[in-house]
Amino acid sequence: MTQATFLSLLLTCICTAEITVTSKEPARIPHASDMPVIVQQGDSKAHARPYIHPLRSPDGEHVLTQFSPGHHKHQTGLYWGQTRINKRDFFHNYKADYWKHLENHQSSDAMVFHCELLDGKGSPMLGDRQEWHYTAGKDHYILDLTWTGTGLQDVTIGKYAYGGLFLRMPWKRGTKASCINSEGHKNQQGEGKSAKWVDLAMQIEGMKEMAHVAMIDHPENPGYPTLWRIDGQFGVGPALARRGDIQIPKGKSITYRYRLVVYEGNNFRTPLIEQAMKSFGP
Repeated sequence: MTQATFLSLLLTCICTAEITVTSKEPARIPHASDMPVIVQQGDSKAHARPYIHPLRSPDGEHVLTQFSPGHHKHQTGLYWGQTRINKRDFFHNYKADYWKHLENHQSSDAMVFHCELLDGKGSPMLGDRQEWHYTAGKDHYILDLTWTGTGLQDVTIGKYAYGGLFLRMPWKRGTKASCINSEGHKNQQGEGKSAKWVDLAMQIEGMKEMAHVAMIDHPENPGYPTLWRIDGQFGVGPALARRGDIQIPKGKSITYRYRLVVYEGNNFRTPLIEQAMKSFGP
């Protein structure tokens, strides 16, 4: 092989390889200089619990999440938090005396958040790893989450009405909003009900049509199809321990997967959600 050929092949490999960066700074997708930031991690220095804010509309122009609203100050956009882990509340507490942020990894279409959940003495009791993957569509995008919890002690996630992945969109009194689930339940009819997915629609200032974030449960998740939390201000998320306690022995792991479909429209695009669910299967 000539030197010129070798250099050409090396350059091709460098240009086509997926570059992953490890950093303690907030991660974002896409992070190319000529593209809008669609998904961004919140400030992990000020708030140790990993969360996503802002999550933007498919055109990148409008923010679809809300950080610490007056009606639920503990809520942080799009995040994972359980209310009872060894009787300690990680849903309502997001600062460094509960969470220890370790590091982030990011590429052009993915982010990984790695942290530890601390007991009352400051010792790690659960490893928290979140892998987020972005896929662009024609007029929507998909955001996939794989969450893995690893027992650093024997862990019990206690039975509770809510806790797990949770979405807070910018609702206030008078905001137009609605949701529907896979079983046809609308709005609060879906609270506490079992469903394969929930599609939440909300009017966002500046958007011509309603912003939608649909959350899809993966068929291999424990307890599928999950029970859902839909609160009075249209906060939505799967309620993992609503049926009962979840055990994670020391040294063992449990994994949950979810798919989010983000789009704009005044009607619920159920065929889009059903197709996204079908392609998300085992």
